[in-house]
Amino acid sequence: MTGSKSPVGEFAGLAIKKKRKKFRWKDTRYKRRILKLVKKADPLEGSPMAKGIVLEKVGIESKQPNSAIRKCVRIQLIKNGKQITAFLPGDGALNYIDEHDEVVVEGIGGSKGRSSGDLPGVRWKVIKVNNVSLKQLIIGKKEKPIR
Repeated sequence: MTGSKSPVGEFAGLAIKKKRKKFRWKDTRYKRRILKLVKKADPLEGSPMAKGIVLEKVGIESKQPNSAIRKCVRIQLIKNGKQITAFLPGDGALNYIDEHDEVVVEGIGGSKGRSSGDLPGVRWKVIKVNNVSLKQLIIGKKEKPIR
């Protein structure tokens, strides 16, 4: 007889189970799921939103074939100190944000937590500034509180 055979016989169940368990670790999807690698790599640590402090305003050039400078901000998350880049949606949104403001970010809505559209490497968007909705600030319904 050559090669390893699967255990056979009346009491082979346990051996088969052990073998299956061992070889499942060769499957990349199984391994990533069990070790929770997606959650560990995510700066928001699996949560839908997170608060952060604005470090600087940046302009990011959009990918081909578009040509624009998208307004974004560099943010340091409060919960773990990680730095991320977040997009500012809306016309003139950059005017309502200053450095050291507290912002709330959420996913930008791309596929499986990846970046969306023509923004390279930007996976989040700002939704609140100093606990006031960014959308309300832009349309002029509310004013930004002075901290």
